[in-house]
Amino acid sequence: MDLKQAGSSLDSLISSFNTRIAELQELVIARNMYPASSVTDLSAIDAALKGMELQVKAIKDRLHEETEAIPKAKKLIAKSLRQQKKLQSLSVYAPSYLPERTATLNLDSDRGLVPEACKQQPNQSTMVVEPAAIPKEKKSRGSPLLWYITAGELDSLSSYMRGRLTLEKVNAAINDMATYAEANAQLIAAPKKKLAENQWERSLELRDIATTESIKGKHFFLETDMKGPSLKLDNTGKAILTVLRHLGRISETRMGHHRVIILLKPQ
Repeated sequence: MDLKQAGSSLDSLISSFNTRIAELQELVIARNMYPASSVTDLSAIDAALKGMELQVKAIKDRLHEETEAIPKAKKLIAKSLRQQKKLQSLSVYAPSYLPERTATLNLDSDRGLVPEACKQQPNQSTMVVEPAAIPKEKKSRGSPLLWYITAGELDSLSSYMRGRLTLEKVNAAINDMATYAEANAQLIAAPKKKLAENQWERSLELRDIATTESIKGKHFFLETDMKGPSLKLDNTGKAILTVLRHLGRISETRMGHHRVIILLKPQ
Protein backbone atom coordinates (compact mmCIF):
# COMPACT_ATOMS: atom_id res chain seq x y z
CA MET A 1 0.00 0.00 0.00
CA ASP A 2 2.91 2.38 0.84
CA LEU A 3 4.63 1.53 -2.41
CA LYS A 4 1.54 2.43 -4.41
CA GLN A 5 1.30 5.85 -2.70
CA ALA A 6 4.99 6.56 -3.31
CA GLY A 7 4.64 5.63 -6.99
CA SER A 8 1.60 7.90 -7.36
CA SER A 9 3.46 10.85 -5.79
CA LEU A 10 6.44 10.30 -8.09
CA ASP A 11 4.20 10.22 -11.18
CA SER A 12 2.58 13.46 -10.06
CA LEU A 13 5.96 15.14 -9.56
CA ILE A 14 7.19 14.03 -13.00
CA SER A 15 4.00 15.33 -14.61
CA SER A 16 4.46 18.69 -12.88
CA PHE A 17 8.06 18.98 -14.13
CA ASN A 18 6.98 18.17 -17.67
CA THR A 19 4.27 20.84 -17.57
CA ARG A 20 6.74 23.48 -16.29
CA ILE A 21 9.30 22.57 -18.97
CA ALA A 22 6.66 22.92 -21.68
CA GLU A 23 5.69 26.36 -20.41
CA LEU A 24 9.33 27.50 -20.39
CA GLN A 25 9.80 26.28 -23.93
CA GLU A 26 6.76 28.27 -25.06
CA LEU A 27 8.09 31.41 -23.36
CA VAL A 28 11.48 31.03 -25.06
CA ILE A 29 9.85 30.61 -28.42
CA ALA A 30 7.63 33.65 -27.85
CA ARG A 31 10.60 35.82 -26.90
CA ASN A 32 12.66 34.78 -29.89
CA MET A 33 9.82 35.42 -32.33
CA TYR A 34 9.75 39.28 -31.81
CA PRO A 35 12.97 40.31 -29.99
CA ALA A 36 12.99 44.00 -31.14
CA SER A 37 9.36 44.78 -30.36
CA SER A 38 9.53 43.18 -26.95
CA VAL A 39 12.30 45.58 -25.90
CA THR A 40 10.25 48.57 -27.09
CA ASP A 41 7.18 47.37 -25.21
CA LEU A 42 9.19 46.95 -22.04
CA SER A 43 10.65 50.47 -22.41
CA ALA A 44 7.16 51.94 -22.82
CA ILE A 45 5.96 50.08 -19.73
CA ASP A 46 8.99 51.34 -17.79
CA ALA A 47 8.30 54.94 -18.83
CA ALA A 48 4.65 54.62 -17.87
CA LEU A 49 5.60 53.24 -14.48
CA LYS A 50 8.03 56.09 -13.85
CA GLY A 51 5.30 58.61 -14.76
CA MET A 52 2.89 56.97 -12.37
CA GLU A 53 5.55 57.03 -9.63
CA LEU A 54 5.99 60.79 -10.13
CA GLN A 55 2.23 61.32 -9.93
CA VAL A 56 2.00 59.26 -6.75
CA LYS A 57 4.87 61.28 -5.25
CA ALA A 58 3.11 64.56 -6.13
CA ILE A 59 -0.09 63.29 -4.52
CA LYS A 60 1.80 62.31 -1.37
CA ASP A 61 3.44 65.76 -1.19
CA ARG A 62 0.07 67.45 -1.60
CA LEU A 63 -1.49 65.28 1.11
CA HIS A 64 1.42 66.16 3.39
CA GLU A 65 0.83 69.88 2.81
CA GLU A 66 -2.89 69.50 3.45
CA THR A 67 -2.20 67.57 6.65
CA GLU A 68 0.08 70.33 7.93
CA ALA A 69 -2.55 72.97 7.07
CA ILE A 70 -5.33 71.26 9.08
CA PRO A 71 -4.24 72.69 12.50
CA LYS A 72 -4.05 76.21 11.01
CA ALA A 73 -7.51 75.79 9.50
CA LYS A 74 -8.91 74.62 12.85
CA LYS A 75 -7.48 77.71 14.59
CA LEU A 76 -8.97 79.96 11.90
CA ILE A 77 -12.38 78.31 12.27
CA ALA A 78 -12.24 78.77 16.04
CA LYS A 79 -11.40 82.48 15.65
CA SER A 80 -14.21 82.89 13.12
CA LEU A 81 -16.72 81.30 15.50
CA ARG A 82 -15.62 83.63 18.32
CA GLN A 83 -15.95 86.63 16.01
CA GLN A 84 -19.39 85.44 14.92
CA LYS A 85 -20.53 85.27 18.55
CA LYS A 86 -19.26 88.81 19.15
CA LEU A 87 -21.09 90.11 16.10
CA GLN A 88 -24.29 88.33 17.14
CA SER A 89 -24.10 89.87 20.60
CA LEU A 90 -23.57 93.31 19.04
CA SER A 91 -26.36 92.90 16.51
CA VAL A 92 -29.04 93.04 19.19
CA TYR A 93 -28.13 96.68 19.83
CA ALA A 94 -28.61 97.80 16.23
CA PRO A 95 -31.88 97.99 14.28
CA SER A 96 -32.28 96.10 11.05
CA TYR A 97 -32.79 99.41 9.24
CA LEU A 98 -30.13 102.10 9.65
CA PRO A 99 -30.76 104.98 7.26
CA GLU A 100 -27.95 107.39 6.58
CA ARG A 101 -28.01 110.10 9.20
CA THR A 102 -28.33 113.31 7.19
CA ALA A 103 -30.10 116.18 8.85
CA THR A 104 -32.29 117.95 6.30
CA LEU A 105 -33.46 121.42 7.10
CA ASN A 106 -35.82 121.87 4.11
CA LEU A 107 -34.28 125.20 3.19
CA ASP A 108 -34.90 127.10 -0.04
CA SER A 109 -32.69 125.76 -2.82
CA ASP A 110 -31.10 129.17 -3.40
CA ARG A 111 -30.54 129.82 0.30
CA GLY A 112 -29.45 126.44 1.62
CA LEU A 113 -27.47 126.01 4.80
CA VAL A 114 -23.73 125.83 4.00
CA PRO A 115 -21.54 124.23 6.67
CA GLU A 116 -19.13 126.79 8.11
CA ALA A 117 -16.74 124.23 9.51
CA CYS A 118 -15.11 123.37 6.17
CA LYS A 119 -14.53 125.88 3.43
CA GLN A 120 -12.05 125.83 0.59
CA GLN A 121 -10.08 129.06 0.26
CA PRO A 122 -9.20 130.49 -3.18
CA ASN A 123 -5.91 129.29 -4.65
CA GLN A 124 -5.66 126.52 -2.08
CA SER A 125 -6.09 122.80 -2.65
CA THR A 126 -6.62 121.87 1.02
CA MET A 127 -9.63 122.37 3.24
CA VAL A 128 -9.32 125.11 5.87
CA VAL A 129 -11.12 124.53 9.16
CA GLU A 130 -13.03 127.58 10.34
CA PRO A 131 -15.11 127.82 13.50
CA ALA A 132 -18.84 127.78 12.91
CA ALA A 133 -21.01 130.60 14.17
CA ILE A 134 -22.38 128.70 17.17
CA PRO A 135 -23.67 130.32 20.34
CA LYS A 136 -21.46 129.74 23.35
CA GLU A 137 -23.88 127.43 25.05
CA LYS A 138 -23.98 125.18 21.95
CA LYS A 139 -20.23 124.67 21.43
CA SER A 140 -20.10 121.57 23.60
CA ARG A 141 -23.05 119.92 21.89
CA GLY A 142 -21.86 117.36 19.34
CA SER A 143 -23.85 114.87 17.32
CA PRO A 144 -26.34 112.92 19.44
CA LEU A 145 -25.27 109.43 20.41
CA LEU A 146 -27.43 106.45 19.57
CA TRP A 147 -28.36 104.73 22.81
CA TYR A 148 -30.09 101.66 21.41
CA ILE A 149 -32.03 99.34 23.69
CA THR A 150 -31.21 95.68 24.15
CA ALA A 151 -33.40 92.62 23.81
CA GLY A 152 -33.17 92.15 27.58
CA GLU A 153 -34.53 95.65 28.23
CA LEU A 154 -37.42 95.10 25.86
CA ASP A 155 -38.23 91.73 27.42
CA SER A 156 -38.17 93.29 30.90
CA LEU A 157 -41.25 95.38 30.02
CA SER A 158 -44.72 94.15 30.68
CA SER A 159 -46.51 92.61 27.73
CA TYR A 160 -49.11 95.39 27.95
CA MET A 161 -46.46 98.11 27.54
CA ARG A 162 -44.45 96.20 24.94
CA GLY A 163 -47.46 95.32 22.81
CA ARG A 164 -46.42 94.47 19.25
CA LEU A 165 -43.22 96.49 19.36
CA THR A 166 -40.04 94.75 18.23
CA LEU A 167 -36.41 95.51 18.96
CA GLU A 168 -35.88 96.59 15.36
CA LYS A 169 -38.80 99.05 15.41
CA VAL A 170 -37.72 100.70 18.64
CA ASN A 171 -34.07 101.04 17.66
CA ALA A 172 -35.02 102.38 14.25
CA ALA A 173 -37.09 105.02 16.04
CA ILE A 174 -34.05 105.91 18.17
CA ASN A 175 -32.14 106.49 14.97
CA ASP A 176 -34.89 108.82 13.74
CA MET A 177 -34.88 110.76 17.01
CA ALA A 178 -31.14 111.34 16.73
CA THR A 179 -31.67 112.63 13.20
CA TYR A 180 -34.39 115.06 14.35
CA ALA A 181 -32.20 116.31 17.21
CA GLU A 182 -29.19 116.80 14.97
CA ALA A 183 -31.26 118.75 12.45
CA ASN A 184 -32.50 121.04 15.24
CA ALA A 185 -28.94 121.54 16.53
CA GLN A 186 -27.78 122.56 13.07
CA LEU A 187 -30.69 124.94 12.69
CA ILE A 188 -29.94 126.53 16.06
CA ALA A 189 -26.28 127.03 15.11
CA ALA A 190 -26.99 128.38 11.63
CA PRO A 191 -26.39 132.12 11.06
CA LYS A 192 -29.30 134.23 9.94
CA LYS A 193 -27.83 134.97 6.49
CA LYS A 194 -27.90 131.25 5.64
CA LEU A 195 -31.56 130.73 6.49
CA ALA A 196 -34.81 131.53 4.77
CA GLU A 197 -37.29 133.74 6.62
CA ASN A 198 -39.48 130.88 7.85
CA GLN A 199 -36.42 128.89 8.90
CA TRP A 200 -35.05 131.85 10.85
CA GLU A 201 -38.27 132.11 12.82
CA ARG A 202 -38.09 128.41 13.65
CA SER A 203 -34.42 128.80 14.58
CA LEU A 204 -35.26 131.57 17.06
CA GLU A 205 -38.01 129.42 18.55
CA LEU A 206 -35.65 126.47 18.95
CA ARG A 207 -33.00 128.74 20.48
CA ASP A 208 -35.45 129.89 23.11
CA ILE A 209 -36.17 126.26 23.96
CA ALA A 210 -32.47 125.33 23.95
CA THR A 211 -31.58 128.08 26.44
CA THR A 212 -34.09 126.80 28.97
CA GLU A 213 -32.30 125.60 32.11
CA SER A 214 -33.73 122.07 31.97
CA ILE A 215 -32.80 121.62 28.30
CA LYS A 216 -29.55 123.61 27.99
CA GLY A 217 -26.71 121.54 26.52
CA LYS A 218 -28.96 118.57 25.66
CA HIS A 219 -30.21 117.20 22.36
CA PHE A 220 -33.94 117.49 21.81
CA PHE A 221 -36.65 117.47 19.20
CA LEU A 222 -40.29 118.48 19.05
CA GLU A 223 -43.30 116.22 18.81
CA THR A 224 -44.10 117.87 15.48
CA ASP A 225 -40.73 116.62 14.12
CA MET A 226 -41.96 113.02 14.22
CA LYS A 227 -42.52 112.49 10.52
CA GLY A 228 -40.79 109.16 9.89
CA PRO A 229 -39.51 107.12 8.35
CA SER A 230 -39.72 104.92 11.45
CA LEU A 231 -41.07 107.23 14.14
CA LYS A 232 -44.37 108.95 13.39
CA LEU A 233 -47.03 110.71 15.42
CA ASP A 234 -49.38 107.73 15.50
CA ASN A 235 -50.32 105.04 18.01
CA THR A 236 -47.12 103.08 17.35
CA GLY A 237 -45.01 106.21 17.73
CA LYS A 238 -46.69 107.08 21.02
CA ALA A 239 -46.13 103.51 22.27
CA ILE A 240 -42.44 103.77 21.35
CA LEU A 241 -42.11 107.05 23.27
CA THR A 242 -43.73 105.43 26.30
CA VAL A 243 -41.28 102.52 26.17
CA LEU A 244 -38.24 104.79 25.74
CA ARG A 245 -39.39 107.08 28.54
CA HIS A 246 -39.76 104.05 30.82
CA LEU A 247 -36.28 102.81 29.86
CA GLY A 248 -34.67 106.18 30.54
CA ARG A 249 -33.77 107.05 26.95
CA ILE A 250 -35.93 110.21 26.80
CA SER A 251 -37.73 112.68 28.99
CA GLU A 252 -40.52 115.06 28.04
CA THR A 253 -41.49 118.59 28.91
CA ARG A 254 -43.77 121.29 27.58
CA MET A 255 -42.53 124.64 26.31
CA GLY A 256 -45.45 126.84 25.38
CA HIS A 257 -47.54 124.93 22.87
CA HIS A 258 -44.68 122.55 22.08
CA ARG A 259 -44.10 119.10 23.52
CA VAL A 260 -40.29 118.72 23.76
CA ILE A 261 -38.61 115.30 23.84
CA ILE A 262 -35.11 115.33 25.34
CA LEU A 263 -32.58 112.56 24.55
CA LEU A 264 -30.98 111.03 27.64
CA LYS A 265 -28.01 108.77 28.29
CA PRO A 266 -29.18 105.53 29.94
CA GLN A 267 -28.21 105.21 33.57
